[in-house]
This record gives sequence, C-alpha cells and structure tokens, in this order.
Amino acid sequence: MNLKKVLVLAGVALVLFLLITQPEESASAVQTVLGWLRQGAESIITFIRSLFGTAAPVA
Repeated sequence: MNLKKVLVLAGVALVLFLLITQPEESASAVQTVLGWLRQGAESIITFIRSLFGTAAPVA
C-alpha cells in the first residue's frame, strides 16, 4: 500500500470521525469554507468584469 492511499484513508477516517462525534461543529466548518469559496468567486467575477469594462455589482 503506498503512502498516498494511506493518507487518503486516514483523511476520510478523520472526516467521518468528526462528522459522527461533532456534527454541529462540522456543519459550521463546512459553512465557513463555503462562505470563503463564495467570496473568492465573487472577487474573481468582479475582477473579470472590471478587466473587461462591465463592472456591474454582484448581487
């Protein structure tokens, strides 16, 4: 078994453990990460619109 498989399995086991033992904290962490991704996507969209001169605000 190579190191990559071991690390993936350990990561999956850790995620499952956290989901089972701390579901509310896990949900909060997922919401936080999704918020960061959304903000990043909105920033990229704003940049592209500014670059091409169509700088309409993102609603």
